[in-house]
Amino acid sequence: MSSRRRITVALVGLLVLVLGGWLVKDLGSGVDSGMQTKALSALPAEASQTWRLIQRGGPFPYPRNDGVVYENREKVLPQKQTGYYHEYTVPTPGSADRGPRRLITGGSQELYYTGDHYVSFVLVDPTK
Repeated sequence: MSSRRRITVALVGLLVLVLGGWLVKDLGSGVDSGMQTKALSALPAEASQTWRLIQRGGPFPYPRNDGVVYENREKVLPQKQTGYYHEYTVPTPGSADRGPRRLITGGSQELYYTGDHYVSFVLVDPTK
């Protein structure tokens, strides 16, 4: 095999690897990214109440904070364009402020819950 042919084969192989890696990364960045899934009924009861408010469009207990864009600064959720995620307060009994609990909705109907103010999330199945 000539050196020119070997270089061509190597470049084509490299291109295939790069495209394959890009596809795998892209497919792995969605809802099936390995995040733990929990039933809505397994979360605190206030999460179900907040979900019902989201479905009705409110009214929310913190209207200046609920429904606003969640920017995913911590990069725990899959990376999406700005405006893709919105956050809602899940009241914490006994807390003097909003507390750490939130439901995050995604543009493709996904739902996430954090009980520790964005440190960790679970994917929520609202049908269960």
